[in-house]
Amino acid sequence: MTSLKFKKINIEAYKPGRSILKKKKKIIKLSANESALGVSSKVLKILRSKNYKISKYPESKSIDLRGLISSKFKCDFNKIICGSGSDEVIQMLCQLFLKPGDEVIVTQYSFLMYRIYSSIVGAKVIFSKEIEFKASVEDIIKKVSKKTKIVFLANPNNPTGTYLEKKEMINLRKKLNKKILLVVDDAYDEYMKDEKYSSGLNLFKNKKNVFILRTFSKIYGLASLRVGWGYGDRKIIDALNMIKPPFNVNKIAQLCAMESLKDSKFISKSVKHNLFWSSKIKNRLERFNIFCNKVSANFLLLNFNKCKLTADSVEKKLLQKGLILRETKTYGIHNCLRLTIGNNLENKLFLKTIERIFKNV
Repeated sequence: MTSLKFKKINIEAYKPGRSILKKKKKIIKLSANESALGVSSKVLKILRSKNYKISKYPESKSIDLRGLISSKFKCDFNKIICGSGSDEVIQMLCQLFLKPGDEVIVTQYSFLMYRIYSSIVGAKVIFSKEIEFKASVEDIIKKVSKKTKIVFLANPNNPTGTYLEKKEMINLRKKLNKKILLVVDDAYDEYMKDEKYSSGLNLFKNKKNVFILRTFSKIYGLASLRVGWGYGDRKIIDALNMIKPPFNVNKIAQLCAMESLKDSKFISKSVKHNLFWSSKIKNRLERFNIFCNKVSANFLLLNFNKCKLTADSVEKKLLQKGLILRETKTYGIHNCLRLTIGNNLENKLFLKTIERIFKNV
């Protein structure tokens, strides 16, 4: 019997958080950092339309969407590329910049796809240490070698919720070798309201050795449609377009992304909702000695080290009530859970359930 040979890839595949529970019809999913308020009403109008010519291919380079992105974020149209989620842009960057034997630096508890895509193309992933779950500029620089090609940094970081301030980001780029590409993932930028923070796009818009990632999966609520974008030097964008799949962002995703950019009221409402509930949940959990990161993105890393119950035991009790949080052992973080901020009813039920769990402890 013929056995076909293929390349063996020594990686651990991405493990998404739970989305279903056996014997539970009603669940509340607070595990994937999805939009608490769903999508803009403008997006719903697009989704309800029946006038699509789905027998025709979508526009290959997302020209209209890129035009709107360029206008809204005051950036160069020709330096934008759209992808099937920002994940695809990460994948293309790794294909473009890396070869076997090259090195990539990621922070200790970073988004898993950076290391996965880097490993697939044969690069070696180097982990820089974090201090209290926060990236260390000094340790990133220490890990640099002659083989380093890319440094990936999500700011704020998933799953820790920590972030580097503006001056720290500038210092990182200044200390890095100019030939190393710094990839800054701005996935949660819209939620950030700390004056000491600044997005990668605002800081490095004109830098040739910085590449910015953005997504429509979080605050815009388009996670199922898979649409994101990247911003970088024109030469990098031109090269990425050479390897980009021809019709990678579908027509409905492009249209919905455009409408979501037009609805600033929905974004403002989402930010206010997130700030209110993040602070409320954080303060309430501290009564049970469950401590969280400083409010930043639309999730909290719940630390149970000083709590009477472990993260595992609380997770099991929450699952029994149909509440799904994200375990963090996949990231190498123990005795913690990641909680996505939900809508009003979901957040109230979560707090009510937590109080019942700790009532007799």
